[in-house]
Amino acid sequence: MSRVVFVLLPGVHLLDLAGPAQAFGTAADFGQPYLLSYVAEQEQVPSAQGLPLIADTEWPEPGPDDLVVVPGWRAPTLRGGPELSPAALERLRAHHAVGGTVASVCAGAEALGQAGLLDGRRCTTHHELQDELAARHPRAIVMRDVLFTADDGVVTSAGIASGIDLALHLLAVRHGPALAAQVARAMVVYARRNGHEPQASAMLRHRSHLDDTVHRVQDLIDARYTEPLPLAYLAASAGVSERTLTRLFTRAAGGLTPLRYQQTLRLERAEHLVSRGMTVETAAREVGFEDARMLRRLRARVLF
Repeated sequence: MSRVVFVLLPGVHLLDLAGPAQAFGTAADFGQPYLLSYVAEQEQVPSAQGLPLIADTEWPEPGPDDLVVVPGWRAPTLRGGPELSPAALERLRAHHAVGGTVASVCAGAEALGQAGLLDGRRCTTHHELQDELAARHPRAIVMRDVLFTADDGVVTSAGIASGIDLALHLLAVRHGPALAAQVARAMVVYARRNGHEPQASAMLRHRSHLDDTVHRVQDLIDARYTEPLPLAYLAASAGVSERTLTRLFTRAAGGLTPLRYQQTLRLERAEHLVSRGMTVETAAREVGFEDARMLRRLRARVLF
């Protein structure tokens, strides 16, 4: 069981919290082992939208596979905003130190900055707060015009709805694109985000376009990327010719053909499995290759 711990501060924006919580809760509905927890400095937390929230004041003991998320709060400026206690900041640092992932939405990046977790790492926040975040934490590498960043176990998002993109990215990395696409469909959101952020998962990196035909085909590939998917079958599912699909797909997906897109999904998933201790041979079979030869060739090409 992986725990997702949301750290709530006074003035928390409901969507900053509800978007990621809905994504991980939906993943749990689909059988993934997620347990959601909510902690705060005080039992009742006022939200920016006026709805009071109830949280635990005692932190659970998160392990390396768990995620700690700090949603943002109403913040015309970061100065003078809510602050975590020294004990809570130490909790964030300790969780990251043992290999856990720490994430923020919008102004929540300030809490990570206070914990020293942004130093030397790429990060982002709401576009109205980026300059101030950079000034308050000069060792942070503040990225502009991106929806989220991921750097060494520290994941930050730009704010409000981008918390959903952050959660989908983490689900894609942890469980593969099929699960992330399934969650996105259940939430009635496009599983497509930011082509400007090179650390985004392949599923999100190549879905920053507006072509509905290509999105439908990508939905199919995302859900069944381990299966053989001939071009003729994909074209028929989209109601277009093979030639038209190849032209539309290549234009929308940054030069990738449907096959190359599927290979990229397989490769990214395989890299994650290998990083978790799986052999290349086993990872190759897990993602749909008959043997490890093709996976080794794709790894050598460094597709992403």
